[in-house]
Amino acid sequence: MRVFATLDELVPLVGQHVSTSDWITVTQEQIDLFAEATGDHQWLHVDPVRAKAGPYGTTIAHGFLTLSLLPIMYATAIKVEQMRMGLNYGMNRVRFPAPVPVGSRLRCRIKLLACEEVADNGLQLTWDMNVEREGETKPVCIAEFVQRRYR
Repeated sequence: MRVFATLDELVPLVGQHVSTSDWITVTQEQIDLFAEATGDHQWLHVDPVRAKAGPYGTTIAHGFLTLSLLPIMYATAIKVEQMRMGLNYGMNRVRFPAPVPVGSRLRCRIKLLACEEVADNGLQLTWDMNVEREGETKPVCIAEFVQRRYR
């Protein structure tokens, strides 16, 4: 984890790799709970028997489940000690170039793309979030994650 005393320490890092998250293992339980929460019960995600005969030989995580792991990945990679509050503001673009088979270990390489002043003594940070699967070269998720953090 990379720790910053203040938000202002991030400003000169625009264009640079800032940190890499811890590894997270995607379990079938997580996939099933995500299916329950979202109503997406596609067999490729929740039916191990049918998925075994499918294109990946096992169940795979929902793309949106992978996307929903970005906040925890960020939290294991970057900490700002003196900050009033933070909000996830949105996404500029998201792609899922490769599947995430159940049992995969994922981590995120985080690069700061932009940093802009916003109202109420805040910064809008745009991060390139590149999620990789252990042992694979192709990323499983690439997203521009936009946050607002307040001093």
